[in-house]
Parts: sequence; structure tokens; C-alpha cells
Amino acid sequence: MTAARDTVRALLDRAGTTYAEQAGIRLRDTPAPLYRLLVLSVLLSTRIRADIAVAAARELVDAGMGTPDRMLAASWQERVDALGRAGYKRYDESTATALGEGAELLRSEYGGDLRRLRDAVDGDPAGVRKALRAFPRLGPVGADIFCREAQDVWPSLRPALDGKVLDGAGRLGLPADPDELAGLAPGEELAPLAAALVRVALDRSLAEQVTGN
Repeated sequence: MTAARDTVRALLDRAGTTYAEQAGIRLRDTPAPLYRLLVLSVLLSTRIRADIAVAAARELVDAGMGTPDRMLAASWQERVDALGRAGYKRYDESTATALGEGAELLRSEYGGDLRRLRDAVDGDPAGVRKALRAFPRLGPVGADIFCREAQDVWPSLRPALDGKVLDGAGRLGLPADPDELAGLAPGEELAPLAAALVRVALDRSLAEQVTGN
């Protein structure tokens, strides 16, 4: 187990930045950053490079669309333009529509506060995922992204270590059992570990850098 902990430490040092952090989201259990994570999860759900999705999430916030009300106040064209500036072009028009519909859904069903979604299902992980999938363009993949990024501020989701995370763990010879794998995460670093393992799953060379093999 010592070797596994050493591997986890090396991985976190090299790639332990959450996608939310990369997008400039200071994640807390408050409405605005949780909404920005929701938007990021939608953007990451499409078949587009993660760095482009992250850049698009930043651009939307920089353009003043960091809350449901501000997303709805922006025009559809303004959303399209913001996505385009970030290089999010293949899905810009459909995503601009989905973001507007999602902001309206969040405001009408939960008063713009995703904590009400969590509380409506008593924090149950399966219930949270099911409720998230009601948002346009946020299918099972997007719900998994949201949960693994949010798990350090919504502890009831832990361990949110889905198949993509476990694929990365397998490449590093780490445990395939979510609870055992979670036990290797130091302190409140389960979300960074999940993000780092996703990167390993997507980039074989990262596993080689971490293990030296």
C-alpha cells in the first residue's frame, strides 16, 4: 500500500488540478460556483477536447454569464460568440441553446441554487445524478463529471469515482475498488485525484511519466 500511496502522491503533484480549478472556478458550496461547475460539466460532455471546454467555461464567466440569471440575460448570439472565442465551434449553437434552457430549468425548479437539487434527494448520489441528467446536454457522462468534481464540497457523493477514473487507476496499478482507491487520497483531495486519474485514462504518456515505465 505504501507504493500505491507514493504513486498517488506523484500523480497529484503532476496532474492533481481539478477541471473546475483549471477553469478558474473556486468551488465552494454556494450557488454561483456550483452553477459554473454545472456549465463546465455540460461543456465537457461533448466530443471536444477538455482544454477547449475549460477555455469555454472561462470565457462564459468572463463575458458575464456566471450565474443562471446572467446566462438568461445574455442573448443566444452572445452565448454562441463566447463559445466561439474559446474555440468551442462544432457545438456552439446547440450548446448555447442548452445553456439557456438549463439556466431556466435551474431557476424554475431550484431557485437557481443547485444545493436545493441535492437536498431534494437528501444528498443521495444516485438521486443527484438522476436529477442532474434532467439538464439539457448533461447525460450520464456529464453527471459523473459534476459529481467527481463536487465531491469534496458535497461529501455525500463520495467516493465519486466512475469508470473513467477507474480506467486511469488501472493504468497505474492502483486499486479498482472505489472505496479502497478513495482511501489513498490524502485529506480533502479526492476530487483532484479523480481528475488526475481521468487525465491518465485519456493520456497514456502521463501514466508513464508518473510511474517511470
